[in-house]
Amino acid sequence: MTRLVLEPLGTYRAYPREQMIERARAFYEDIKRRRTVRDFSDRLVPREVVEYAILAAGTAPSGANLQPWHFTVITDPNIKRRIREEAEAEEREFYSGRAPQEWLDALAPLGTDASKPFVETAPVLIAIFGQRSSEGPDGRKVKNYYVPESVGIATGFLIAALHEAGLVTLTHTPSPMGFLNEICGRPETEKPYILLVVGYPAEGCTVPVYGGVKKPLEQIASWL
Repeated sequence: MTRLVLEPLGTYRAYPREQMIERARAFYEDIKRRRTVRDFSDRLVPREVVEYAILAAGTAPSGANLQPWHFTVITDPNIKRRIREEAEAEEREFYSGRAPQEWLDALAPLGTDASKPFVETAPVLIAIFGQRSSEGPDGRKVKNYYVPESVGIATGFLIAALHEAGLVTLTHTPSPMGFLNEICGRPETEKPYILLVVGYPAEGCTVPVYGGVKKPLEQIASWL
C-alpha cells in the first residue's frame, strides 16, 4: 500500500473576481466554437501537438488516481484502412437493423450513415481504452475504480486540448469495438470506448446546423 504523503498546493492561482468571470466567459466563448467534424483534410498534424494533448488528458481526475486509460495513436495508412473496414462493417449492421428506429430518428438531423471515409482521410486516430486493472507500484495487479467516468473526463480534457491547439475532432463509437483491441495490440482487460478522429477541417467543410444547437443554461443547470 502506498503511504499517504502530502505537499503544499503550489500550483493554485487565485484571480480577482472580475478576472475570474472574464476567464470563465472567454473559455466558454472559445469552446463553444468547437464543432464535431466529419469532413477532414489529410494535412499532417505535428506529433508534438497530439503528445501534449494526451499529456493534458492524463492530468484528468480518476478513481483513486489510478488513471485507467490508454491512448493508442494511429497514423499508419494501412492500419487506418483496416480500422475503417472493421468500423464500417459494424456500422452497416447498426444502420440496417441493429439500431431501433427511435435511435435512427435521433441521428437523422446529423446526416450520419454507415460510410466513414474520415477514418482514412484524417491524419490521426486516437483509440481510447479503459483499463479494468493496473499494475501497482509493487508490481501487483490493482483493480481500477470508476473506469467509464474517469475515461470520459480524460477524453473531455483531450478534446478541449486539441481544440485549443486549433484542431477538430470527431468522437466515433462503432459498436461493438472489440476489433480495436486486436488491431491496436491491446489486452482483453482493456475496453475500447472511443475512436477519436483528429485533424484539420477539409476546405469548404460544412457541419449540420443541428449539431450547433445547445441547450440554454436554465435547461442544463439548477441552483439550490
